[in-house]
Amino acid sequence: MANIINIETSTEACSVALTGDCALLANYEERSGRKHAEVLSGFIKEALAEARRQERKIEAVAVSIGPGSYTGLRIGLSEAKGLAYALDVPLIGVKTLEIMATNVMFNHHGINLESRFAPMIDARRMEVYTCVLDMWLKELMPTQPLILTAESYGELLDQGPLLFMGNGIEKAREVIKHPNAMWVEGVQPLAADMLALSEKAFRAGDFLDTAYSVPLYLKEFQATQPKNKTN
Repeated sequence: MANIINIETSTEACSVALTGDCALLANYEERSGRKHAEVLSGFIKEALAEARRQERKIEAVAVSIGPGSYTGLRIGLSEAKGLAYALDVPLIGVKTLEIMATNVMFNHHGINLESRFAPMIDARRMEVYTCVLDMWLKELMPTQPLILTAESYGELLDQGPLLFMGNGIEKAREVIKHPNAMWVEGVQPLAADMLALSEKAFRAGDFLDTAYSVPLYLKEFQATQPKNKTN
């Protein structure tokens, strides 16, 4: 199986994982805040050093492409592009919401073929980036920015249990009171959970354009305007 450097920077956490032989070979994480610009290059250097120590040739670079933080996604994709170009290997894009769903698939008890997943990333106020996926990562609700209300996910919740995860679940819990809503705590998109997704993309030859690919932002960036000062 391919030796891949996986990069994840879409939310508060910054992480890099070296994977190969269908296993996690090395993992580097900073979860305490948005320190992507400070730590990412160092994590990549450590992953490359570990690959050399194990005499492994890197065959691809994978990066989370969003949705998520504008700044984090830009930093991650920029580093991934530079690394893929320098190593002359393909670049793989992995959807952030799929990373979160995969984490729960492999680590949460009670998962079966009927399980459905609603990953969500905080998009400020009462809005989240979200979708609904089945066990084969087929979208039952398309990826979108969604303003949370009591009716959000209504028909999908009526059909049976729906597992919610991500840093948007606290505010979702305030308005979604359906008995089929199940809340999975502590799930962040992390490079270690990209293994199956990046390996699948590598085998399928599903690569990004290293020069022209862009993150999956979903909506336009809105900068905060400074307040006018009065004399």
